[in-house]
Amino acid sequence: MTILTARQNAVPTLPDRPARLHRPLLWVAIALAALVPVTIGGALFDDRILLGHPIWMKPLKFAISLALYCGTLAWMLTLQKRARRLGWWMGTIVAIGVAAEMVLIIGQVVVRGRQLHFNVSTPADQLIHNIMASTIYLVWAAVLVIAIQLLFDKPGDRALRWSIRLALGTTLAGMLLGNLMFRVTPSQEREAAAAGQQLHLGSHGVGVEDGGPGLPITGWSTQGGDLRIGHFLGVHALQAIPLVALGLVLLARRFPALRPEGARTVLVTVAAASYAGLIWLVTWQAERGESIAHPGGATLIATGCWLGATISLSLLVLFRARRTTLVSTRIR
Repeated sequence: MTILTARQNAVPTLPDRPARLHRPLLWVAIALAALVPVTIGGALFDDRILLGHPIWMKPLKFAISLALYCGTLAWMLTLQKRARRLGWWMGTIVAIGVAAEMVLIIGQVVVRGRQLHFNVSTPADQLIHNIMASTIYLVWAAVLVIAIQLLFDKPGDRALRWSIRLALGTTLAGMLLGNLMFRVTPSQEREAAAAGQQLHLGSHGVGVEDGGPGLPITGWSTQGGDLRIGHFLGVHALQAIPLVALGLVLLARRFPALRPEGARTVLVTVAAASYAGLIWLVTWQAERGESIAHPGGATLIATGCWLGATISLSLLVLFRARRTTLVSTRIR
């Protein structure tokens, strides 16, 4: 009993520094990070506009987002214990797919000055659109294989393991949310009827046309729903949820109640469920044609319920963990 109690109350440590990150993913992440100042310079000195926004903003946003994604996945792959060769190949497929995606973005948007997503108005546009879509699905399939591997692997302590599993599951679902954007809008149906062929097939916005007023940098619509928000949050669950697990390890050095694996694992699960709830909330809001900048009454009520449930469950776990820690301290 005393040995078990001492083990439960031991101060958790951060994962050891990986000896070698996944090289292809690492190099792609570094290249994308180096591209960021280039795209910022482009946004400052190139005054071209596409769909109401500076032409370099899309490459800038994707460079930052994909650099984070590749860097995080490169770290996760170092935690694998089994089938590491398969994991290496899947990571390499992701790296190649992401690099190809970035080349297509710059080539279509900056070089050709053409809309990338939803644009099938010419044979060249349609080809680029189809290659982009195929590449994204290939990346998704490779990440799915990695997620299945880590579902049965045991990297780090239990809280970290579950944070990685839940992060990968959430990011896979978040990537699929992009499919909601590929629905032909009424204006695109009229456009196709007039032209005799489909020119565009999808939109970021709900209730508004793409290219209208939006939030700074992100461009998320301030006049209607925007499906990019849920997609963005879903993709970056890959960073958000493991950061909770790593943050709890740091807090455990100061707060003994967070030292047992069980308490931190439950808190990670609550955080992941809350994050999934947030993704659903912003997607539900967007589907109703409501801007993130102007939430209505139903959205505010749902947000209050989401916050209340998250805080209540977190406090319940912390109170129980604190009581368990006090009891184990007395026994010892």
